[in-house]
Amino acid sequence: MNSLKDEVKFLFSGQGMPYEKVCLMVAMVITVFMSVLLNGNIAKDAKVVIIDLDNSAYTRELTNRIEASEYMKVTAVVNTVMDPKELFYQDRAAAVVYFPRGLEKDRYTGVATNIGVFYDNTNTAQTSNIKEALNEIVGLDNAAAQGDIGSTNDSIRGQLNLASRNLFNPHDSKDNGETLGFLFFFGSMFFTFATIGMIPRLRLSHQLDSILLEGTPWDLVARILPYGGCLLVSWVLGLAVLRVWGDLSFSGSLLVFLFIQVFYILVTGTLSLFFGWTAANPGIASSRMILFIPGGFILGGMTGPVTFLAPWVVSLSHIFPLTWEYHFQRDIIARGAGMSDIAQTFGAFLIYMSIVAILFCIRFYTARKALIKERQQDAKKKEQLEKMAVEAVS
Repeated sequence: MNSLKDEVKFLFSGQGMPYEKVCLMVAMVITVFMSVLLNGNIAKDAKVVIIDLDNSAYTRELTNRIEASEYMKVTAVVNTVMDPKELFYQDRAAAVVYFPRGLEKDRYTGVATNIGVFYDNTNTAQTSNIKEALNEIVGLDNAAAQGDIGSTNDSIRGQLNLASRNLFNPHDSKDNGETLGFLFFFGSMFFTFATIGMIPRLRLSHQLDSILLEGTPWDLVARILPYGGCLLVSWVLGLAVLRVWGDLSFSGSLLVFLFIQVFYILVTGTLSLFFGWTAANPGIASSRMILFIPGGFILGGMTGPVTFLAPWVVSLSHIFPLTWEYHFQRDIIARGAGMSDIAQTFGAFLIYMSIVAILFCIRFYTARKALIKERQQDAKKKEQLEKMAVEAVS
């Protein structure tokens, strides 16, 4: 009983992780907040790009049918030959439909022909509804060609077929999906555990005051570099294992990917320092990891398709650094994008990074101002005490 009483006393003392608050917060986030964010289980208006080389009344009619589907939204129609892979960069499309030249002529002369469709298979579940909808459109068109307008008879076979191809992860390999997602998630999580208690540790060792008075925010951010170097080495090692021992498809440049990671590590480390700043000790700071790491794993497209999420949820997910990491992972590792191909996403990430830096600087200089004010008050009190002591002696 004494041990139990002692542990209960420690639990509510504030000297360690405030588990009595954290457990309730986790339960509320999962049951209320996440249930609202993850209420979709179908692809809603997934982005589809159409390459229409026929540019006929018939292909425009097919485009309108695709647009009318609740599962798909036509975001662009291209009338020139181009590599479909380029249309997937920056998550601009979940599928690319290819209408070849002469499609209308073949349709009305009864010649067998194919519609090409390329699917983004970086997440194997995100195109399931799109595949079903496109098959239905082709089936109804074949039925109409045989005079059975509006038929849902699956036995009808016509001259129009879908020639589909799964890009980026054609064999549904887990090394290119969930395993890669867990590598970046757990790496980011333990990097945060290693750095989020840094400010409380410096405060307890009385080093923080001298940094605030004599240093700059960079003096604190520079302290995360050794941890960032370890994280970078661990990720390269993990990717090497998945590539040599597993079946990871690394389509892009490793140097481009490592260049991006430098910025990701800096912004994640800065957020770690920011969220851990006010914690009384490193133990309490560790519990705050849940505020900015898991959200990106849940909403970043690795645990579930982004096409299942509402547009406002996709936009909201970018407050989490791991969401950006998964954007770069899909583009560079899976799709083989170069630096110029991800320039728009990288530019947006730099804006995000600037906002994080500004918030951290505000917190640093606010703490410096408060410390200087406290020192002045202490000096004033000391001066008053000395004056009172002198008056008492005299």
